[in-house]
Amino acid sequence: MQLLPGAKVLARQTTNVSSSSFPKTRRLTHRSEFERVKWNGISQRGKLLMLNAMPMENSGPWRAGFVTSGRVGGAVVRNRVRRRLREIVRRHQHELRQGVWVRNYCQIRSRDRELLRVGR
Repeated sequence: MQLLPGAKVLARQTTNVSSSSFPKTRRLTHRSEFERVKWNGISQRGKLLMLNAMPMENSGPWRAGFVTSGRVGGAVVRNRVRRRLREIVRRHQHELRQGVWVRNYCQIRSRDRELLRVGR
């Protein structure tokens, strides 16, 4: 997959995080935050996910948000997918760059859910 010129936003300068938790303060929680990253950030699309990232000056640590399409399934399935995505980010949070907001948009269909496995 060819990366966009701005895709280096996420790499190189890692965050110094002392714990492996993923508190709500590290999540995008408001619609306006999601929209800002979607429209002003850079995007990279894959088979299962679309990743938007936007550098934020003076924002402190990185923050991540997760969106799942209704095509993924019912509410239980969508929540399970979001929990799995949060776990993936939690495990790799030490590799994320400080001062970046990340939006993950999941659009997998039910038949592809097995491809999104945590730790396998």
